[in-house]
Amino acid sequence: MAPTILIAGATGNTGQAVVETLPKLLQSSKALSDHRIIALTRSSKSPVAQRLAKVPGVEVIEKNWIDITSNWLREHQVTRAFIAPHNNPNAFAEESTFHIAALNAGVKYVVRISTTAANVRADSPAYYARTHWAVEALLSSPEFTNLQWTSLQPNVFSAFYLSSAVEFIKQYRKTGTQGDLKLMASKDAPVGVIDSSDVGVFAAHLLSQEDPSVHNKAKYVLNGPEDVTGQQIVDLVEHYIGTQVEAEKVSYQDTSFVDQLWEYQYAAANESKNVIFSVKHALVTGWEGKCSISTTSREVLEIAAPKITLAEVLRGLLEE
Repeated sequence: MAPTILIAGATGNTGQAVVETLPKLLQSSKALSDHRIIALTRSSKSPVAQRLAKVPGVEVIEKNWIDITSNWLREHQVTRAFIAPHNNPNAFAEESTFHIAALNAGVKYVVRISTTAANVRADSPAYYARTHWAVEALLSSPEFTNLQWTSLQPNVFSAFYLSSAVEFIKQYRKTGTQGDLKLMASKDAPVGVIDSSDVGVFAAHLLSQEDPSVHNKAKYVLNGPEDVTGQQIVDLVEHYIGTQVEAEKVSYQDTSFVDQLWEYQYAAANESKNVIFSVKHALVTGWEGKCSISTTSREVLEIAAPKITLAEVLRGLLEE
């Protein structure tokens, strides 16, 4: 069996671009051209999984990454891995278990997805940002010296940032009436929102490095190619509906999506409402102007600079 690069969460936001980009990069690598790629998915029958299974050099396996053990990693000769962990309250327990398994199995290098850099700190009010801080602290400990790693700290994803705008436009096209345009953005603060595909492409470039040691323990900040304000999103919406958005229909710094997450996802699971509602605090750093493209890591721009603009993402979402 050939040495393997594992893509955990292959059908997710960032994982798809990793799977689509990595095989081409390996073809031109002297040291890694013999490596195979395993893409994990919870359902091999999903349309995305079936599409990825057609990518040359990729083997799709149905398995939840939270069930991975050291023995499984050894059996599949995994030497490098990509992981995009979930943000549920038990994320630290499950992701740290994955890294322990990787360490004990002799995996050499892991690229993981973190969250907005300004929030990754021990005192972050948002629970999931503290989780990412804790995972990075774990990996930085002396006990993990034999496992090289890089943590990617991308800004908020474009599709999520635009979700209300997409719904507003589609409703207007269908009914001719304006609903509520609830934007998590502030009106004027610049935020370097990024398309998830750009994050996956950068991750693939790291995984294809013949010697990843230069990126060991690095925490790279990723933003899109341009800063965006809430007002600019309103301008985009007006372009698509052909008229002005009524002022009373727009609400900036809106966090009602967290209420919906609680009601439809977490309440029935008996999660702590106090913990889930802490997500509302994650947007504050953006409103304070701390998440602009000026924070992008130099290495990101040099290796695989993000290219997809917010306007391109919006056009794609409306065509779906």
